[in-house]
Amino acid sequence: MDNLRYWLGFNQVRGIGPVRLRALLDFFGDIHSAWEAPESALRDLKLNRKALHNFLDTRQKTDLDILLRQVDAAKVQVLTWDSSDYPSLLRNISDSPPVLFVKGTLLESDEWALAIVGTRKATVYGREVARRLASELVQNGVTIVSGLARGIDGIAHAAALESGGRTIAVLGCGVDIIYPADHRKLAQRIIENGAMVSDYPLGTKPESSNFPPRNRIISGLSLGVVVVEAGVSSGALITADFAINQGRDVFAVPGSILSPAFVGCNRLLRDGASIVTEVRDILETLHLTQLIEKKVARTVLPENPTEAAIFSHLTAEPQHVDDLARKAGLPMATVNSTLVMMELKGLARAVGTLQYVAAHEARAAYDDNNVVENNGEERSLE
Repeated sequence: MDNLRYWLGFNQVRGIGPVRLRALLDFFGDIHSAWEAPESALRDLKLNRKALHNFLDTRQKTDLDILLRQVDAAKVQVLTWDSSDYPSLLRNISDSPPVLFVKGTLLESDEWALAIVGTRKATVYGREVARRLASELVQNGVTIVSGLARGIDGIAHAAALESGGRTIAVLGCGVDIIYPADHRKLAQRIIENGAMVSDYPLGTKPESSNFPPRNRIISGLSLGVVVVEAGVSSGALITADFAINQGRDVFAVPGSILSPAFVGCNRLLRDGASIVTEVRDILETLHLTQLIEKKVARTVLPENPTEAAIFSHLTAEPQHVDDLARKAGLPMATVNSTLVMMELKGLARAVGTLQYVAAHEARAAYDDNNVVENNGEERSLE
């Protein structure tokens, strides 16, 4: 919390984005030192004149305590490059946002996410395709990412929620502002079953210039981007461009060559995007056909070295706690208390007085997790 104020401070400075902030951190060592740096040292770093002026002016006028209170009052989580729970997919893009405001909850399982984007003026065909893809993807354990806009974005969010899945909305304004306003109810449902995120400070209005840069976050949070319907100038194509530059897969839904609404999608397909005719096209390309099984496996794997040490000696044959403690090289009391928790998690089963076996499902998941198939199609969950 002590350093959060400085991250929030830099987030207020126009002209200091990911690249310049990274340079400041490399030069001064940490966010506090960078914020407090003397003007002479900042000039040595050769910040351009406008960025330097903006920083010095913002630093003089900004009360960092007020920024912290605003975040607290808005009940918003703030993630920074220093946060251990900063989304791993987003962290790996070259221009990841130094500060990410989150309203709702981001889960580890959201790393299996796909963006669905498209025009605000969706046709009946585009709307039905977006609804079907979002619904079937969440049924296969995928989180849907989009931009909360009217049209394809809103349909994708709503379909994900209606099918009992999770969805993430990336905003071109502060997370305390809902845009468009007629998506207020949808936004509240997203907060309850996913998250709204933005790298813009609280109170930022939805200006048109904010939306293209936010698209890098939509693609950055996702394994791939599906463009459902896009004309020649659709903002969805900007998201696709970001995805390509980030090394993410791009998918497009084919449409009539006579329809202006599908010029963008058809050009993406011509230029190498993967075609989508059914949800399996996406799942197979991204190796997500067994995603639900992989998620279940992750939930039943040992969570710490003590659990792992004990579990490695559990088999289908009952073993006394004394024997497990000796094999694992752990104190009896530690083994006893850990086994109680492992039983609650579904890792182990008690089959008699102080006798334990490995839960069948957990053993299968554990063994699969430690085997990589020769064809390279199976991935370790670690």
